[in-house]
Amino acid sequence: MGNIYIGTSGFSFDDWIGEVYPHNIKKDAMLTYYEKVLGFEALEVNYTYYAMPTQKTMASFMRKTSRNFYFTVKAYKGLTHEREDSLEDQCKRFKDGIAPLGENLKALLFQFPYTFLPEKKTIDYLKTLRKNFHDNNIIAEFRNVRWFQKQYIDMLKGLSWGWCIVDEPKLKGLVPFSPVLTSEIGYFRFHGRNKAWFGEPVNIRYDYLYTEEELKSFIPSITHIAGSASCTFVFFNNCHQGKAVKNAQMLKEMLKDKGRENP
Repeated sequence: MGNIYIGTSGFSFDDWIGEVYPHNIKKDAMLTYYEKVLGFEALEVNYTYYAMPTQKTMASFMRKTSRNFYFTVKAYKGLTHEREDSLEDQCKRFKDGIAPLGENLKALLFQFPYTFLPEKKTIDYLKTLRKNFHDNNIIAEFRNVRWFQKQYIDMLKGLSWGWCIVDEPKLKGLVPFSPVLTSEIGYFRFHGRNKAWFGEPVNIRYDYLYTEEELKSFIPSITHIAGSASCTFVFFNNCHQGKAVKNAQMLKEMLKDKGRENP
């Protein structure tokens, strides 16, 4: 079984102060605290969706973490949502910005909007992104259930695109929890199950705390995927008021307990 790395989608949130960070923490101390005190070995960098990554910021991330700490990075919105004409330039700028992460960068996450549907134009776009990021493990997170068909799963395998396994509200049109592996990297994202989803602000959409029983139900799927993947990442995106941290730590302990039961 490949290693399982558990963490959260982002780490620098004001509403985590007093919940999971101490009241007197400074912003530039959060990432070190995230690793050393909260006990995580991986982070999904999310600010890069809103702004192009810079070498200065990525180099600071490397300085603040150990050499055995790993990163995945969410793609800039210009590559997934806006999809402007200057694709080649944006890909180059993005790759330049994340370069300081080096071998500690394990995957790039491309989260596509609900309106990104399976058709020739979008499939060609996935092929173009694969060419531009040929040196990286890349993961596709689809929001629209139309992608969850065998022909597209097989297509992703052929292109070496990873499939992002998501848990999110069971609403019509959204992708169901579907533990499939299409590349060497297993990738899970837990968004919570708040049914106030479409058109809601982030602080409402991701305000959800998984119960112990809900988390236990995911363990067979996680260990199954990890049994075939080179490594597996599990990130919690229910970040409102530190709920992602609490759930990530709960799941981490559950997997440790399972390991002790089945050495």
